Amino acid sequence: MTSIRDLDLKSLRLLVTVCDLQNMKLAAEQEHIEPSAISKRIAQLEGQLGVRLLVRNRRGVRATPAGQVVVEHARGLLYGLNRLRADAARFAGGIRGQVNLAASASAIAQSLLDDLAAFMRLPENREITVNVDERLSSELVRQVRDGSASIGVCWDAIGFEALESRPYRRDELVLAVPEGHALASRRSVTFLESLAYDHVTLSPSTAVNTMLNRAAASAGAVVHSRAAVSNFDAALRVVVVNRYVSVVPRQVAERAARDGVRVVTLAEPWAHRRFGICFRSADGLSPAGARLVEFLVAAADGSSH
Repeated sequence: MTSIRDLDLKSLRLLVTVCDLQNMKLAAEQEHIEPSAISKRIAQLEGQLGVRLLVRNRRGVRATPAGQVVVEHARGLLYGLNRLRADAARFAGGIRGQVNLAASASAIAQSLLDDLAAFMRLPENREITVNVDERLSSELVRQVRDGSASIGVCWDAIGFEALESRPYRRDELVLAVPEGHALASRRSVTFLESLAYDHVTLSPSTAVNTMLNRAAASAGAVVHSRAAVSNFDAALRVVVVNRYVSVVPRQVAERAARDGVRVVTLAEPWAHRRFGICFRSADGLSPAGARLVEFLVAAADGSSH
């Protein structure tokens, strides 16, 4: 029996054209080939398959029952081949597309923007656009779930519900204090010790603020927030100017060390966190979105953060 690799795709395409037009001469004109050449190729197919594919009549030609079955299979093979070529060409020329990414303030303040910049610099990603929208973690999960964001990046303790997720980078929360502060010379403190001083916090609805209030409540204390700001950089400016303290990611605090900020380790297990990348399903991601997720996961795996 003839194996599939022995069949000539061009002959199959000609057979489909002949059956569509039901005329050998018209098919030859359309394919820019002599009618006799088409007849020869189809005769070779009939010999390979051991069945008659066409019969002639006064109006032209028509497919035999066996020919109809072969034509349907040929259509599937040709369609698959066209998809293969299109997909290969898309990768050869670089994937195109737009990815809407929602991220928490903590993720944006640390390595996410650097990772996105590295992703965009790769030549194969030059046709991919990434739109970053800062959102509260709870809003972010809702946006990914309803489809207004393709991908979300936030603290994984928020809970991703029915979404799929991948681990991203780790971070550590520390206490940022101004130079000369009573805690500035300490290498580490407990969160309870920090509550003796006025804090700068993020907005009440952020995941970090919620976690800090819960930690304070479990210790029978409260966070004395003298100022609530929109991001960690603003919190650090208030720390220096007003001599308050603030719980911020270590990476963010260390960047401000030269501006009069001292970094004090928080001796708390919850100070070590992991971020996650969430999306509705891997199969539902666009090629551009799938490539971005793959890149972010690899960047996290290759980092010590």
